[in-house]
Amino acid sequence: MKQQEAERFFDRDCASGYDQVQTRLAPLRDALHMLMEAMLSDMPSVCRVLCVGAGTGWELIRLAERHPQWTFTAVEPSAPMLEVCQRKAEEHGIRSRCVFHGGYLDSLPSTEPFDVATSLLVSQFILDRNDRADFFREIGERLRIGGRLVNADLAADTDSPEYERLLEVWWQAMRTSDVPPEGVERMKAAYGRDVAVLPPDEVKRLMVSGGFEPPVQFLQTGLIRAWFTRRTTQDPSKRSSNN
Repeated sequence: MKQQEAERFFDRDCASGYDQVQTRLAPLRDALHMLMEAMLSDMPSVCRVLCVGAGTGWELIRLAERHPQWTFTAVEPSAPMLEVCQRKAEEHGIRSRCVFHGGYLDSLPSTEPFDVATSLLVSQFILDRNDRADFFREIGERLRIGGRLVNADLAADTDSPEYERLLEVWWQAMRTSDVPPEGVERMKAAYGRDVAVLPPDEVKRLMVSGGFEPPVQFLQTGLIRAWFTRRTTQDPSKRSSNN
């Protein structure tokens, strides 16, 4: 998804109602965040965190409240979503610990390597597999050796006989969580046009190709799967060029 496409999909209307929808789906979000926090609980008291596709800032706010010395760089191509993220950071008193970048990783100024990166429900919007591998490589290049990545995406084997049944359960979960009918229809349209739902093993291979250790899946809630991994000792850019 390019800058203009991100602005179209995550427009001002979407940004203004995004948190309301997410509140209805809080059990899914909270399970992911609880396990992510557990996996990062042994990190040093001072950490630099890269939030890729930060959206309205859910993981940023939650991690910042639990780790008062961590600093954050939020990368988000949708200006309306980033505005909400900035406003929430101000309201929670963490604005001084945040850097906000409107754009993509390739335009983020060079910095010291990060200790942690999060990418929650982001790479699924990159439809081309090569571009998606590059996305993970760019994250890897921003991390220190051994730096951690937490990645979550919609993932499933869409050719499997179970997929249609799982998908129907997913839509039922949206409906029973009081997501408005127009919101469900918008999601359905997006899945057919703007989202690449890949098999879990394929998502894992793309992460490895970006310079990460084989990821470990730690969560599945419906169509959402989440993994954790570390940057390998090999430079991701050299690894990519050797493949």
